[in-house]
Amino acid sequence: MINHMIFESNGQEIDLKKITRLYPAVLIQAGGERASVSLEWAEMKADQITVEAYLLVCDVDPVGEVPLNRIELRYETKEALFRAMEEVAERFKGL
Repeated sequence: MINHMIFESNGQEIDLKKITRLYPAVLIQAGGERASVSLEWAEMKADQITVEAYLLVCDVDPVGEVPLNRIELRYETKEALFRAMEEVAERFKGL
């Protein structure tokens, strides 16, 4: 039986049943530094930053603990990120 809670993307398999936090982010470069920021912040500062990638961040550590087992799936466009988010959402429907 195929487990419908396994999400495959960018050559990685993620067991969605183990995810404690799941959120989009943007990997940016600004002032010689790299950082992950929210989509909203990146859009507000679009004229001051360089977007390197769009991220779907998956944490499996318990909420409240430092996320040491974070998986970041990278996408070249916001549209590709949104398609991945829609696919993940579809997996949770009907549970």
